[in-house]
Amino acid sequence: QVQLVESGGGLVQAEGSLRLSCAASGRTFSSYPMGWFRQAPGKEREFVSRINRSGSNTYYADSVKARFTISRDNTKNTVYLQMNSLKPEETAVYYCAASKIVPGGSNPRSYAYWGQGTQVTVSS
Repeated sequence: QVQLVESGGGLVQAEGSLRLSCAASGRTFSSYPMGWFRQAPGKEREFVSRINRSGSNTYYADSVKARFTISRDNTKNTVYLQMNSLKPEETAVYYCAASKIVPGGSNPRSYAYWGQGTQVTVSS
């Protein structure tokens, strides 16, 4: 089992940047594909990005390609999401998640462990 804690959210102006972090407990972090999702009020949770266990492969939702970058440091048990050129419509709670399925997918149901989320608010 792994416990996840996100941080780095906050209020930012449109076109600004934020870097989210997700710290994992346990000694098996490197065995989990990891993902970032977001959920806006009244909307379903949506896929943002994911990364394989070694960090060599990354995947992004079309809406965030070229603006967001996912990475991980297995020595620090942490996954990151660098978000640039943020848009007001990207205001949401951002969650990191660990998948028990290899490879991890884009469906939230593939992920067994979730953090509590961190709020990102982008003002216009």
